[in-house]
Amino acid sequence: MPLEIVTIPCLSDNYAYLVNGPDGVCLIDAPEAAPIIAALEARGWTLGSLLITHHHHDHVGGVAELRDRYGCKVMGPEAEQDKLPPLDLALTDGDAGGEGDARTVAIAVPGHTLGHLAYHFPNAGVVFTGDSLMALGCGRVFEGTKEMMWESLCRLKALPPETLVYSGHEYAQSNARFALTIEPENEALQTRVQHIGALRSAGRPTVPVSLAEELATNPFLRADQPEVAANLGLSGASPAKVFAEIRQRKDTF
Repeated sequence: MPLEIVTIPCLSDNYAYLVNGPDGVCLIDAPEAAPIIAALEARGWTLGSLLITHHHHDHVGGVAELRDRYGCKVMGPEAEQDKLPPLDLALTDGDAGGEGDARTVAIAVPGHTLGHLAYHFPNAGVVFTGDSLMALGCGRVFEGTKEMMWESLCRLKALPPETLVYSGHEYAQSNARFALTIEPENEALQTRVQHIGALRSAGRPTVPVSLAEELATNPFLRADQPEVAANLGLSGASPAKVFAEIRQRKDTF
């Protein structure tokens, strides 16, 4: 049974994701309960499990109400257990479960927060990245270091290029404006910026996107490319240093 993934806009710019597969219905993050409940009821689904990427309130605000309503099993990063709603199962890097396309592997991606997890469904070719990797961007480094964040992005970069990336926010247009300041000559980026504009004008989300497209256009993933380093006046610098410069520029953009 292939996965059926439903993108649910929440709050002002968050996304939650319902994943219906052979093991039942799973939710990735719960920014708020009401739109998630509406999406479940519209499909006649009940929620079996809830995976939390990290502890920020705009990713967990609806957990308690959803647990009370559905009795779903709540899972999330062990490293952030003291900051999260009560967990039925605390997860660490490499923990895996599920069968077939629903097989899920937790990937530690610290930086935005120290315990942040991404959830990779390798048989289905999808990854839910929360606030680590985003469309044309990455999360702010709030708790870790920029070097740590670069290492986390490298873990995601190593996934198969056809993997579809589902991120936790709709930031693509602002990220696109910034990306053009780093690589204005990148033709793939120019094309993608136009596509993003068309999607948003039509009220459509910019996720998912293939990892291959991110590798070709996302400046944060391209810190190891010589042309990016040269554009920043950092030819010969380590990719981690180039990434840190890009992140610093984005923080003040």
